[in-house]
Amino acid sequence: MRSRRAQLSAVRLHYVEAGAPDAPVVFLMHGWPQTWREWRPIIPALAQHYRVIAPDLRGLGDSSRPATGYDVRSVASDIVELADQLGIDRFKLVAHDLGALAGYALAANWRARVEQLVILDVVLPGYSLESLVKLGPTGWGIWHFGFHASPVAEFLIAGREREYMSWFFRNMAYAPDAISPEDVEAYIRAYREPGAMRAGLAYYSAFYESGLQNRATGADKLTIPVLAIGGSASVGLMVADEMRLVANDVTGDIAPDSGHWIPEEQPAWLVDRVLRFFKERGEPPRCDS
Repeated sequence: MRSRRAQLSAVRLHYVEAGAPDAPVVFLMHGWPQTWREWRPIIPALAQHYRVIAPDLRGLGDSSRPATGYDVRSVASDIVELADQLGIDRFKLVAHDLGALAGYALAANWRARVEQLVILDVVLPGYSLESLVKLGPTGWGIWHFGFHASPVAEFLIAGREREYMSWFFRNMAYAPDAISPEDVEAYIRAYREPGAMRAGLAYYSAFYESGLQNRATGADKLTIPVLAIGGSASVGLMVADEMRLVANDVTGDIAPDSGHWIPEEQPAWLVDRVLRFFKERGEPPRCDS
C-alpha cells in the first residue's frame, strides 16, 4: 500500500494506493468515525485485480481540514478532482457510511464517471434517513445524528474521544470486539488531531443541505448497476430498498454476522461479494494472481 498526497483546489487529500497502475480503478470511500484504514482488510485482495485508491475524505485522517464543504456534493467533487489529477476517467466505487452518502452523490452528479456502485450500510438524507432520527417506543433511532449536528457536540466529546468512539465500535458491531483494539486506538488518535472531530461532525451538520441535493438528483434515477449491502445486525435490506428509490438496477444483499462495520467484520465475505458483482455486472477484471 503506497501513501500519497494530492493538492486539490480546496483541500489536500491523503490517499493510499495499491495494485497495478494500468489495472481498472476502484475508489474506496470510508465512513465516520474512521479513515482509509477501515479498508485495510480488503485492499490486498482487491489489488490483485484492480488499482485500488482509498482516500482520507475531506477533513479526516491525514487530509486537510477546510472550514466548509462537508455536504455530499462537495465531498464527492474532491474524489472527481482527484481522479482527474490522476488521469482516471471512469472507475468503480465502493463506499461505506458517510462515504456512501458522498458516493451516491458522485454517481448521481457525475454520471459518466462511475461504472458500478457498491453502497454499504447507510440510508440517504432526503429520503429515509430523517425518519430514523427520532424518539419512539421501540428505541431512540439513530440518536447521534442530531447530536453530532448540534453546536455543543464537539465541546462535549473533547477529551472523551476514547469513551465516545469506543461505544460506537462496540455497540454497532455484531460482536463487540469485532474492531481490534489496535484499530480503535488508531481511529481515536486520528480524531484527536486538531480540527478532526470538528470536521467529522460537520458532515452531520450538512445533512439538511445534503438531503436537498439528493432530492434534486434522485428523480433522475441511476442506471448503472448498484450493489446495496446492509449488515445482518444493522439496517439489512433497508439499504437496497433505499437505493431503489434513486436507482433502477439495484441488487440487495446482507452481510452475515455483521453489524455496521462490514469491511472489518466480514472482509473475506465482502471481497468475494464485490468481486462477483464487478465480474457479473461489468467488464472482467485484470487478474495478476
